[in-house]
Amino acid sequence: MEQLLNPSPEIKSAVGGDVGAAFDDFMRSFEAFKSENDTRLEQIERRSSDVLSDHKVERINAALSEQKRVLDELVLRGRRPALGGVKHFATGAELEHRSAFDTYVRNGESSGLKRLEGKALSVSTGGGADGGYLVPEETEREIGRRLANISPIRAIAGYRQVSSNVYRKPFLITGAATGWVGETTARNTPTTSPTLAELAFPTVELYAMPAATQTLLDDSAVNIDEWIAAEVDTVFAEQEGAAFVNGTGTNQPRGFLDYDKIAESSWEWNKLGFVIAGTDGEFPEVNASDPLVDLVYALKAGYRQNGTFVMNRRTQGEIRKLKDENGHYLWTPPAQAGAPANLMGFPIAEAEDMPNMAADSYSIAFGDFRRGYLVIDRQGVRVLRDPYSSKPYVLFYVTKRVGGGVQDFDAIKLLKFSAV
Repeated sequence: MEQLLNPSPEIKSAVGGDVGAAFDDFMRSFEAFKSENDTRLEQIERRSSDVLSDHKVERINAALSEQKRVLDELVLRGRRPALGGVKHFATGAELEHRSAFDTYVRNGESSGLKRLEGKALSVSTGGGADGGYLVPEETEREIGRRLANISPIRAIAGYRQVSSNVYRKPFLITGAATGWVGETTARNTPTTSPTLAELAFPTVELYAMPAATQTLLDDSAVNIDEWIAAEVDTVFAEQEGAAFVNGTGTNQPRGFLDYDKIAESSWEWNKLGFVIAGTDGEFPEVNASDPLVDLVYALKAGYRQNGTFVMNRRTQGEIRKLKDENGHYLWTPPAQAGAPANLMGFPIAEAEDMPNMAADSYSIAFGDFRRGYLVIDRQGVRVLRDPYSSKPYVLFYVTKRVGGGVQDFDAIKLLKFSAV
């Protein structure tokens, strides 16, 4: 038991890079957690709660969360394959672009990129010496793949790539009138026109600024495409993750928690519906799982079948203690390394920017995020080389334009931790 409470197992697994060992450690900790939590719940039923038992459960629970974090990092590391050259049959233009870009990054020579972008008529007023140069398509695709793996909301949301700064989408709030009619029956009643809303998703600039030594750039063995993708993926993912949850929509995407919220019983378009937990800042002591059941069934069946829970690790740690009326744990561990944990049979997306459980907090979301939230990428990732600002290092100002917002307000529901 002490070995499970000691964080050394997961640290050793991380150092060794052994995903299988880390997953085994995690599952052993979960079994220990269930055993201790069962004891704690039995003591509560007998009204003989033991402070030591409570403390032990919390320690194992914390160790379990840490092991899950390390396991996720190991799996993510394994999902980051090196570019290692061309992955598909490259055209002459692609090879020329890659060669010109490599020359620009390594020694600052930009004439090749200027000529290519001028020929493609893709140089805007923000391009060239002011706004940087487009990275090769393979590098842009690799950055997109990495973000899809490590950005939790992007991984479950709908996605569009556009060539303009704003994506506009008409959406049916109420469908056209429909019904049954006989083959020879006159159609006297005109079809009711559908009610449409236009949703606008502007893209805004997201940037990262990795630094390199000239020695690294001079090393021909260094894959420049891979280096840039690896340097910006985590930074971009962290900024995106915060914006897709809590972004204000001003110079950043609009997060789903920034929209107006309304009790599910009074739901209306352009607002997110919520159900209440029944207590402030925590699950109720009696029938603790009821709020989660209410949340799941607040979602229509068409959305529910593709539902995903979204919460942070701390909230997930509290849910891990809960059982249903038959004594089964609501939270179940992932079936294998890299798979999500499940809650009541639905996957959990861990978004650390979700709020902790507190009075009146919206700490848990549930919905079909593929239909409910839309992520927009404008085509093109740009790089501006700066060898002057931080000598002897060379800075690279890497930018991409990203947008996001709710596209179907009936596809996402929230759990509010309040009594009323």
